[in-house]
Amino acid sequence: MAFLIGEAMTGGYGGADILHDCTISVEKGQIAVIVGPNGAGKSTAMKAVFGMLGLRQGRVLLDGRDITALSPQDRVAAGMGFVPQNANVFTSLTVRENLEMGAYLRQDDYSITMEQVFDLFPILQEKAAQPAGELSGGQRQQVAVGRALMTQPSVLMLDEPTAGVSPIVMDELFDRILEVAATGIAILMVEQNAKQALNIADRGFVLVQGRNRFTDTGQALLADPEVRASFLGG
Repeated sequence: MAFLIGEAMTGGYGGADILHDCTISVEKGQIAVIVGPNGAGKSTAMKAVFGMLGLRQGRVLLDGRDITALSPQDRVAAGMGFVPQNANVFTSLTVRENLEMGAYLRQDDYSITMEQVFDLFPILQEKAAQPAGELSGGQRQQVAVGRALMTQPSVLMLDEPTAGVSPIVMDELFDRILEVAATGIAILMVEQNAKQALNIADRGFVLVQGRNRFTDTGQALLADPEVRASFLGG
């Protein structure tokens, strides 16, 4: 059993199912990437794992514990960090205040964790007193990831972390994501830049219309002729 698994998930919004018997999983210290065409249910699968979407069938397990009935807030307390694609920083708060918001559940001294975030993203220390709304798109993403790391998660979930950033910033973010995984945190990521994401992925899930179409290692999916032709531009 994987460290985190959304198993045989079926559900959607209102009466229509978007996910159909969909399974997504990731191990500690590894990166799992969800890719597929627009409308494939990638972000929906991520939200289902985080508890933002009710399931008609299936379950979510974290380290062997069934958390299907837990609210997103309780999943954060259980060790899940989630970074949404949009509106993922408090624009009127400073960078430091944004990071402090990530530690709101903690009762211990979180200063060491903040130093670790600054080590991972040095620009955030430089701009610690600056309102997050004044930052570039890539810097905001660093704030959002840093805030999630302040909860000391065992799983970090990223919904389109490189959306709207330049190729250089995308490469930098992927490098930092690799560093986070190397600390033992499991990373589950939805990403439109499929080739680049699969290149750093231990596991890849290709979804089509809410169903698993291909599941394999990142490198195996990159080498698969059908995957390349249908989803990676040849």
